[in-house]
Amino acid sequence: MRKASTIKIGKKLQTIRKSNGYTQEQLAEKVEVSVRYISDIEQDRAKPSYEVLIRICNIFKISLNQIFSEFLTITENKSLAYPLAGYEKLSETDKKTIEYLIMYFNKE
Repeated sequence: MRKASTIKIGKKLQTIRKSNGYTQEQLAEKVEVSVRYISDIEQDRAKPSYEVLIRICNIFKISLNQIFSEFLTITENKSLAYPLAGYEKLSETDKKTIEYLIMYFNKE
């Protein structure tokens, strides 16, 4: 398992936010924090509190495992944020393509 100091979830949270069609402003309003704080979290300049993480999970209807899965050694409860059969077996390029398509179709 990685050291706590190397756990960075900013890009993952940014991807989740964008794939759900939210701007930083919209997420900040829903979570009841400043836009600057959301930006700092996404740039890994700030670590979100447990309360903020739980609010984000509830807003996007995801589990904490989906945010921290790459840092966990337990595989039993890991689940993908993508309900696609075989997603894990795809190449990184194909995974990125799917992520961009989801973000594109979720834009307002």
